[in-house]
Amino acid sequence: MAKFSKKYEDALKVIDREKNYGVTEAVEAVKQTATANFDETIEMAARLGIDTKKADQQIRGAVVLPHGTGKTQTVAVFAKGEKAKEAEAAGADFVGEEDLINKVSQGWMEFDVVVATPDMMAQVGKLGRVLGPRGLMPNPKTGTVTFDVTKAIEEIKAGKVEYRADKTGNMHVPIGKASFSEQQLEENLRAMMDVIMKAKPAAAKGTYLRNLSVAATMGPGVRVSTNEFKL
Repeated sequence: MAKFSKKYEDALKVIDREKNYGVTEAVEAVKQTATANFDETIEMAARLGIDTKKADQQIRGAVVLPHGTGKTQTVAVFAKGEKAKEAEAAGADFVGEEDLINKVSQGWMEFDVVVATPDMMAQVGKLGRVLGPRGLMPNPKTGTVTFDVTKAIEEIKAGKVEYRADKTGNMHVPIGKASFSEQQLEENLRAMMDVIMKAKPAAAKGTYLRNLSVAATMGPGVRVSTNEFKL
């Protein structure tokens, strides 16, 4: 039988593991379970009724949360010429082309998000084995392959998060920090779920949103009623 820390055991006493909470109640409860000595991330986890083995049922994208994520993202941009200068002016942390590609290929990974202009993708593609497994490969679906580098960087810095269903149809997305107010967390959660519900593939059959929960980094999951989110 799994042995939990005393703080985790105390957090379990705060919630009813069998109850499906309303969004407002769930947010209140998850904040109460965040008792670690650091500002824990609050994450939502959804299980979707989709078959990601089929191309028309894959769900991936990005959204700017109303209140951000509480984390400052470090952005690396692959661009050249005027677009490189634009990226620097927009606040990119690292900008380069072949020099930056070589640095990353040698194992340097001190960034959270990668943006690339379309004309750089042939070269950036060489980093697929390095960036791909970490979920950092630029992708048009998430707005990270674009000539509008200013918009991409500003959105990322403002709290843009990527979402993607894994091969079992599960999705995990950060929606803020324990230090956020209950209203901020609730608005972020509702904004994220609005996007997910609208992304339902036409080919998906049966129940789309099968279950939903929120949890702090070191705390137990708090189940959220799926009845709050309807298509």
